Amino acid sequence: MLERMNEPLIELHITGPADKKNEALSVLRALGYAEKSERAPSWRDAFPSEIRENEGGVCLKVTRERKGLSQTALSEMTRIPQPHISEMERGKRPIGKKSAHQLGQALGVDYRLFL
Repeated sequence: MLERMNEPLIELHITGPADKKNEALSVLRALGYAEKSERAPSWRDAFPSEIRENEGGVCLKVTRERKGLSQTALSEMTRIPQPHISEMERGKRPIGKKSAHQLGQALGVDYRLFL
């Protein structure tokens, strides 16, 4: 498939003569491009149901960890009790709009990421 998966990817939408399609695809494949399958699952479908059903919590945990913060440190920054943050990350407690705003501000991201 794609050899350099660690590089940023782009999508190309091109228009050209129909009789040159196979030739163009061959050149693009040689450059590392791949055709996008119409049957490819969405990114949400590619993840296990535990993640799909708790997108906000997963985003919270990943964002917190990328910032190098513990749940305790985030709790101190937001005044949201640490056990609540743990429950939010595990999908055991909903992340309300007020908490999402606090978390977003503390983590430097758009609050809607957690909703």
